[in-house]
Amino acid sequence: MKIAIPLAEGKLTMHFGHCASFALVDVDPQTKNILGSEELAAPPHEPGLLPPWLAERGVKMIIAGGMGQRAQQLFAQQGIQVVVGAPAESPEKLIADFFAGTLQVGVNACDH
Repeated sequence: MKIAIPLAEGKLTMHFGHCASFALVDVDPQTKNILGSEELAAPPHEPGLLPPWLAERGVKMIIAGGMGQRAQQLFAQQGIQVVVGAPAESPEKLIADFFAGTLQVGVNACDH
């Protein structure tokens, strides 16, 4: 299972569509272990570009701080689950907390 996390300075950024890069983390959902990860520079900001771009890279889930409703719909159409309201933490901590059931999600930091 591949999880994408939008980054700024190594931690989750609140503004999904304007992030500098993405951590793409391969996780074994049975053992909940991280198998590997890579950081990719984000493509230029263009509405509707990220859902197919991430889907082509095998992403099945996104952990985000904030994301607009339309973007969430576009990701759902690509078969990508979206978790919003996550805190600005490292990808490893976010994924560990998610699989432990302790990820504290708050308000979606994006309102468009």
